[in-house]
Amino acid sequence: MRAVFIDTSAFLALLDADDAHHAPAASTWRDLLQDEDLLVTSNYVLVETLALVQHRMGMAAARCFQEEIVPLLDIQWITGEIHQRACSAMLAAARKKLSLVDCSSFEVMRRSGIRLAFTLDRHFKEQGFSMRP
Repeated sequence: MRAVFIDTSAFLALLDADDAHHAPAASTWRDLLQDEDLLVTSNYVLVETLALVQHRMGMAAARCFQEEIVPLLDIQWITGEIHQRACSAMLAAARKKLSLVDCSSFEVMRRSGIRLAFTLDRHFKEQGFSMRP
C-alpha cells in the first residue's frame, strides 16, 4: 500500500463539477480508492479546504466533504515544530503564492516519506514530489 498526500487543489477539483480539472481529479480519486492507497492529508489542508468549499460551493458541499471524504483520510496533525519549519520555509522562499499550508504539506510529506501528491499545485513538483493527475 502506498501513501498519497492529498492537497486542497485536488479536493476542490473533485468536489466542484464545474472545475476545469474535475474529470481528471474524479478519475484519480476513483483510482486511489480502488488501489486502496493510504490517503493522507493534514489538518491545515482540511481547514483550508473546508473554508474554500463552504465559501465557493455552500454548506451542502461542505457537509459532503466532511461526512463522505474526511472519514477516508489519514489526518496528520501539524505540530508546533512542523508549523515553525513551514513558516521558516515560506518566509525564506519569499514567494507570494507559496502558502504556509503548502510548506506544511511539504514538511509532512518529507517526514512521512511520502513521494506522491494528489494535487494540481505545481509547487509540489518544484519541491521534488511526483503528482497526480
